Amino acid sequence: MSNDFFDFGFSAVDESELESFQKATAEAEEASSAASTYEEKLNKLYNAISPLLSNLKKNPEKDYIYWPDRLDKVEKFEDHINKIIS
Repeated sequence: MSNDFFDFGFSAVDESELESFQKATAEAEEASSAASTYEEKLNKLYNAISPLLSNLKKNPEKDYIYWPDRLDKVEKFEDHINKIIS
């Protein structure tokens, strides 16, 4: 075989193959964007919940937790969580 052969690295496709590829590429980009959005939301949820769990783990030898204004704090936390997930 001769060394005179040069492959330019492309191939011919018809219009339907091109449309299929473009559609698949657009869907992949959309899925990637959605995944990034969900990852960001999950990180925010984790960062919101971690301090609560850390505080609940403090002083496990005590039988009771002193939590003044509990209802107000829990409602504010619910609002914060709802803002993250919406």
